[in-house]
Amino acid sequence: MKTTFAIILAIVGFVSSGPIGAIIGFFIGLYIEHVSRDDANERQQPKAPPFGKERSHSHQGTSFNYHLLILIAAIMNADGSAMKSELELVKRMLTRTYGEQTAQQMLLVLREMLKQRQDVTMVCRQIRGQMAYSQRLELMHVLFRISRADGEINTSEMQMLQQISSQMAITTPDFLSLRAMFVSSPDSEFQILEISATATEDEVKKAYRKMAMKFHPDRLQGLNETEKKAAEEKFLRVKKAYENIKRKKGWT
Repeated sequence: MKTTFAIILAIVGFVSSGPIGAIIGFFIGLYIEHVSRDDANERQQPKAPPFGKERSHSHQGTSFNYHLLILIAAIMNADGSAMKSELELVKRMLTRTYGEQTAQQMLLVLREMLKQRQDVTMVCRQIRGQMAYSQRLELMHVLFRISRADGEINTSEMQMLQQISSQMAITTPDFLSLRAMFVSSPDSEFQILEISATATEDEVKKAYRKMAMKFHPDRLQGLNETEKKAAEEKFLRVKKAYENIKRKKGWT
């Protein structure tokens, strides 16, 4: 199959430049194969570009994919071993977003990356320069989901999440809000809305409106399916937090 070319480039890139070289080589191979298919079938109806995206968003989506795979590997290795539950979640996520064939190819690259230590600092530096803040938040949400694939986020995983968040310039309130969506505490609902537990009813309402606008599905144009899923989940969690606070406080 033609995808062999992409895998060969991934191996060459891995040998010469490590995990990042493998990812770049792999996706360059996919791109070349895609262009070749287009040239051979130019009189037929065009096929969708790689990764299930429109051409106008292909560069943005591919950049997200590089960073996503690298940081997934770092999270999965945080506690010294990659859990089967984590790998299964990643497989489902990639399959839902990119389709089964591309997901399998990406998983091959990920498995190789899991054998190496990831340069998280360098990747996060690239992310800060290439991704909007909202995209970095969606990426952090995905990483939290993977970390809790086995039912909990252990200390090593949380430390890695904090490191990635800090290096991607995620604000402390936003990080604590994300953490509260996955780690329960007496103040979780308030932390999700980024307010104190002593907030008044009016303050809670204002905070909810602000957070709801931030993650409302109507504001998700231009994001890929992985980012959209993360944003939608956060929107529902914000809504649930607000409803729980009203119920506990007895507010109508």
